[in-house]
Amino acid sequence: MTSTNLPENRTFCTKYAQFAFILSSLSVFLGGLFLMVAARIGKYAYNFISKYILSTKGEHKQRAQWLPKTRQISIRWKGAFLESVEMMLSAQTCVGRVLVILVFLLSIGSLIIYFINCAFPVEHYFTDHTLSIDMSFNAFFLFYFGLRFMAANNKLRFWLELNSIVDFFTIPPICVAFYLKRNWLGLRFLRALRLLELPKILQFLKITRTSNSIKLSKLLAAVLSTWLTAAGFIHLVENSGDPWVHHQNSQSLSYFDCLYLTMVTMSTVGFGDVVTKTSLGRIFMIFFIIAGLVLFANFIPEIVDIVGGNQQYQDSYEIVKGRKYIVVCGDITLESVTAFLRNFLAQDTGDICTEIVFLGETLPSLELETVFKCYSAYTTFFHGSALNYEDLKRVAMGSADACLILADTCSSDPYVEDTSNIMRALSVKNHYPKTRVIIQIIQSHKKVYLANIPNWDWRRGDSIICLAELKLGFIAQSCLVPGLSTLLRHLFIRQKIVPKTCWKRNVFDGNDYKVMTHWLSNDFVDMTFPDVCRLCFVKLDLVLLAIEFRSGVHENSILVNPSAQIKLHRNTIGFFIAKSKVEVKRAHFYCKACHSDIDNPKLIKKCHCRSRSRTRSFSESCEDKKVQDCEMIRQLHKLRIPQETLYLPDQEPVKSMSLGVLPVSGITARTAALVIEEDRNALLDSTGMFHWCEAVPLEQAILKHQEQTTSPLHDHIVVCVFGDTNSTLIGLRNFVMPLRASNFTYQELKDIVFVGSLEYMKREWKFIQNFPKLLLFPGSALSCADLRAVNIRYCTMCTILSSNLRASTNPTLVDTESILATLNIRSMQFKCSSTAGEAVGRVRTPENESEPSYKRIPVITELNATSNVQFIDHHISSASQIPEQELDLTTTFSSGAIFSDSFLDSLLSTTYCNHHILALLQTLVTGGTSPELEEQLAEKNMLSGSFKSMTYVAPRARCKLALVSLSKRLLTDSQDSFGDIYCKALDLFGILCFGLYRLTEEPNPYRNREVKGQRSPQSCWILMFWCFSRYVIARPPNDFKMLPTDMLFCVVPFSTTATSDLSVCEEDFSPRRHQSHMDSSRKQNEVLL
Repeated sequence: MTSTNLPENRTFCTKYAQFAFILSSLSVFLGGLFLMVAARIGKYAYNFISKYILSTKGEHKQRAQWLPKTRQISIRWKGAFLESVEMMLSAQTCVGRVLVILVFLLSIGSLIIYFINCAFPVEHYFTDHTLSIDMSFNAFFLFYFGLRFMAANNKLRFWLELNSIVDFFTIPPICVAFYLKRNWLGLRFLRALRLLELPKILQFLKITRTSNSIKLSKLLAAVLSTWLTAAGFIHLVENSGDPWVHHQNSQSLSYFDCLYLTMVTMSTVGFGDVVTKTSLGRIFMIFFIIAGLVLFANFIPEIVDIVGGNQQYQDSYEIVKGRKYIVVCGDITLESVTAFLRNFLAQDTGDICTEIVFLGETLPSLELETVFKCYSAYTTFFHGSALNYEDLKRVAMGSADACLILADTCSSDPYVEDTSNIMRALSVKNHYPKTRVIIQIIQSHKKVYLANIPNWDWRRGDSIICLAELKLGFIAQSCLVPGLSTLLRHLFIRQKIVPKTCWKRNVFDGNDYKVMTHWLSNDFVDMTFPDVCRLCFVKLDLVLLAIEFRSGVHENSILVNPSAQIKLHRNTIGFFIAKSKVEVKRAHFYCKACHSDIDNPKLIKKCHCRSRSRTRSFSESCEDKKVQDCEMIRQLHKLRIPQETLYLPDQEPVKSMSLGVLPVSGITARTAALVIEEDRNALLDSTGMFHWCEAVPLEQAILKHQEQTTSPLHDHIVVCVFGDTNSTLIGLRNFVMPLRASNFTYQELKDIVFVGSLEYMKREWKFIQNFPKLLLFPGSALSCADLRAVNIRYCTMCTILSSNLRASTNPTLVDTESILATLNIRSMQFKCSSTAGEAVGRVRTPENESEPSYKRIPVITELNATSNVQFIDHHISSASQIPEQELDLTTTFSSGAIFSDSFLDSLLSTTYCNHHILALLQTLVTGGTSPELEEQLAEKNMLSGSFKSMTYVAPRARCKLALVSLSKRLLTDSQDSFGDIYCKALDLFGILCFGLYRLTEEPNPYRNREVKGQRSPQSCWILMFWCFSRYVIARPPNDFKMLPTDMLFCVVPFSTTATSDLSVCEEDFSPRRHQSHMDSSRKQNEVLL
């Protein structure tokens, strides 16, 4: 049959010649494969035979003559030609890039020609020029195939590659079709697999650079190539029919119908309007349904997430005029964001007017997206990094009110976590110097790196929250002042709880009071701190706790309860304990002329009195300070005290500020003489802030069992540490430093015994070897024998520190060792033969005199998970489901027996609202610090001793925290209230009271009586815990009735010797009378607290 018998425009053949087309592809593929396999077998056989012959006949010399020549020839050929070919194919040169792009474009062109020919039958005579064009394309493909074959190191692997198989089944059929003048569609649809090269080409052209764009291009290429290839196969078999039935079951389907069928199949819709009829088509659909379902279910959602996520989280923040916003970056996870939002929203007492912009380096999870949607009114998430300037511009970092950097407190590598956050802070400060930065770090010695940032400015509000320093400082201060951590938590953190019992109601009332700051009225200028403190309490119903004192133009220091020598200047910031900002503003509005006769604090409001403008300036006050310093130095010479004893380290308050260090004018000659006389032989570090000693070798610090018989420990502190050789260091130096502050005399320092693994202690010892009275005991808190060896019966406090190793994903199991150690210590019963003053189990009565009593061992347990308190507090049942925000009302938390660092996350929001609050908290917890001390610790990792044989008076003369019981001098009447006790303590002793430690239940000898001989040790302990446990009341009301068993949280002056009560004291040590007794002797002025 000839073409002349057909129409001129298109002629169709009546007979199929598919066998010739398929045979051409198979012959090339299988023939080449056979030749390569045969060549490889022959090569291996030749090498084997050659080695065998050479080894048997000894023709090594002959072999050595011609073998190097063949190697040189092959190396020269490969080095010249193959190297250029490899460079072309790897797209390292301009010619190579053009070649790769040209191959891809021609493949797309060949695929388009295939789409055009799909309008004709599968096999027909060609009458257009598409076959000629396609033949030219395939000629170039053949040339490119030859180049790749020559450059391939492994020819057999190259022969079986996907691109090679595509060439085998597309190039030979085209050549056969051009020769036979017949066009057969055949397997030309395999050209669609060339789309898999699209991601690589886009990377060559540098169009896709980010990970998301590269991933998106790969996903799209895989989906499109699979879709087009499957449609091409269906089109071929359905239009051709099954060969074993002579193609009688074929059907006419267009290529578009096949595309529709494959898409309906992949999406699992299956309308049924287009179906396959051939057996080959149905067999293919069986496997394609499985593969297509996997492909569609996995790739399509990822594509949607990438496209949708990029559009949703890659936008820029639009600034709304008049609305503040902050940028939060760092550790953006579900746990950190939830905790931050809970704490940040608790700081806002009114309408929320600050928007929160989260900048996360990873896309949010589904749970985190749900959180953002719940708080969508004032939260926005952007995908980016604080290290990228473009991302900082997208969130408008320059206009943000602050940048808050979150740290991962559960990180297994604190070093990497801290350095990453420091780099984020450096990036923000370099690009936007005026943006305020508040950063969380884990390790304390990293603080100096932030202070080295050129644009870091404390006055602007740049703040550092060191979690390890604050956590261990809280626990250390609680060893000397039980319940202090709970008290400070109530004062510095806002919480919403609902009380249910009487004592819980008292705790709740104390939670209403918070530490706030405001400018003091200029009418307080030249008044002493005790006078201002008493006036604020009596007239304004405020407790003034501290002030920010300026001893020069740039020298600032936070002073807690300073002496009467400190007189207030203009524009002094005061730290108050109050319920609201309205109450605090009274101290700023107070006017002597207008408010001196007002008794109701609520009536004190802003007045327009002009007398306030006649107050003295700050420069005049500085001149008076210089005169006072000269007069004081003259008096020191009379007492034969060297002037250098008033040495005050240089400060750089712009980077940071000194905490608790008194200026020279705040030190009286009497105080200086008292310090040197009582503690003349004490050694201090070079800054004068802490007690110091020469480095103690580890062997000398190790405590052995036999040493207990010669010098038994008493009134010491036992610290139980869990860790091993691989554990992350918790930083015991942060625990030791508050207990070795120089405002304690050397006699007041308590021995600290660390119980734990010796391998772990060796790693910590080099940081604490310069502190006195430290001992190590290799053992475990889980062993009763080890606890008895350190004489835990007579310890002042036992502290259980949790390990930094948090390998368990279950939050209940992270505190296993701490919980078991606490229960182990509680199970240890020590009979007590003394009175109830030693915390015995019951009050002695004639009915129970013969029954044994047990001494209570005070324990402070650190928990990583707050909910684990249910395993320690026996008054909580596991089924009670107490909310986390109400765990502070449990007996153990309210008494300070449990410490959890979860509330430290709230300090980020507190510091944003007022960065002075963080400075005050650091002053109370760390025992004071200075920029010089931080630089020294960062440089040497240890303290340096003083090279002078004198005591630094100024750093030492700072107040200290104490817990004192009421005496007859204070509680003169059973009807005395907290206001009466406050005024008496301030007037008589210069003591500032700000909290109460009250028994949960007063001892009652006629209550909880049981049958003699039937009380178990465990029931005795529970009864003892309930009768003698206490709870904290922050800032009791002025009319709050006091009880004889109450104890006071106080800030005690340095010159006061701390004992258990105030029964022995001298009336002459009153701040109001101190100026008239400057020349009296030390014995007449000594006060025993």
